[in-house]
Amino acid sequence: MARKQQPTESNIVIGLDVGTSKIAAVIGKVQPDGRIEVVGMGTHPSKGLKKGVVVNIDSTVESIQRAIDEAERMSGIKAESVSVGIAGSHIGSFNSNGMVAISNHEVREEDVQRVIDAAKTIAIPGDQEVLHILPQEFMIDNQGGIREPIGMSGVRLEARVHMVTGSVSAAQNITKCVERCALKVDNLILEQLASSEAVLSEDEKELGVCLVDIGGGTTDIAIFQNGAIRHSAVIPVAGDQVTNDIAMALRTPKQAAEDIKKKYACALPQLISKDEDIEVPSVGDRPARCLSRHTLVEVIEPRYEELFQLIQAELRRTDFEHKIAAGIVLTGGSSLVEGAVELAEEVFHMPVRLGYPMEVMGLSEEVNSPAFATTVGLLMYAKEHQPTALHSEDVAAEPLDKTSVLNKMKNWFSNSF
Repeated sequence: MARKQQPTESNIVIGLDVGTSKIAAVIGKVQPDGRIEVVGMGTHPSKGLKKGVVVNIDSTVESIQRAIDEAERMSGIKAESVSVGIAGSHIGSFNSNGMVAISNHEVREEDVQRVIDAAKTIAIPGDQEVLHILPQEFMIDNQGGIREPIGMSGVRLEARVHMVTGSVSAAQNITKCVERCALKVDNLILEQLASSEAVLSEDEKELGVCLVDIGGGTTDIAIFQNGAIRHSAVIPVAGDQVTNDIAMALRTPKQAAEDIKKKYACALPQLISKDEDIEVPSVGDRPARCLSRHTLVEVIEPRYEELFQLIQAELRRTDFEHKIAAGIVLTGGSSLVEGAVELAEEVFHMPVRLGYPMEVMGLSEEVNSPAFATTVGLLMYAKEHQPTALHSEDVAAEPLDKTSVLNKMKNWFSNSF
């Protein structure tokens, strides 16, 4: 297969969502106004993962390669490095505090780095590694609520951070699969953190919101308040369980059950007519059967209700149920089931909406779906947190403007820490 052998431009960002049900790759260009233009995308069924964890390296490598090849053909850009999403039941998270003395009574970048290092000096199991250290707020001499402490005066600097950990072996296996496709892993990014970049507004994060990313193998939760992530969790119930329920209840092959789910699934019986019928393939060479769609809904509704109740229990356990004034945002491929939003509103008794990727250009119609929230979010995360994503056009256009260059460096440090 012929591909353009060209060096990756500094304004190119590439996201790779290694999911349980599908592998999705998206190539984007960062425009001078900061928006991302999607220039290539590729998807392929995922055959080597279970609940977000690699269980077959060869199958995973093949799926990744096919998704990347498709995105490269569409964009004409050869992928060299990618930002990869990571999820699964092995993910853990907790909040931590750190405190240091401020050098020279004015907060500098090195002070921020030291206080974050102090916050992460907490024992974690040997089979876990730190994936993210996400600052929630800083305090200077007991004055809290500070988000950008650099340049402020004081004696003591404290930081509250949200730490995300993951299995060392799970991260290594994902990295190994990507590297076997001749790609470099720039970052392993928590999938619900990536999704939040794509579908949540700053107002929602400020007011308090719970993001629920319903994928194939797991449902990932991220709770934001006062502009920062406060809690994250993984629930091992998602779209694959719904597919299995359909296959068992309707006695149909799993692939047929997946097709039925995508075409006819509904989470609320009152939204469909009792007279509507669907054709259900049988196992083996038996003839297909005609069943009421209402029978299908009776299988799906309990599973989604169980999932939403598990999420509600997590909100109550962490005391966030009454702190998310902006409500719930559902995203991920399995959130597209008809009636999911209405059922969620019945369970949570608060506003619920579907989360679609925002502020993308180019192939926006192809990626404008909750199913691609994580992949688009990976592009946005890469743009904000990688120095290689600085716009080459901007630097070339202002070669003598030292103030502009210094501001870019300052912004990068702020985003990084």
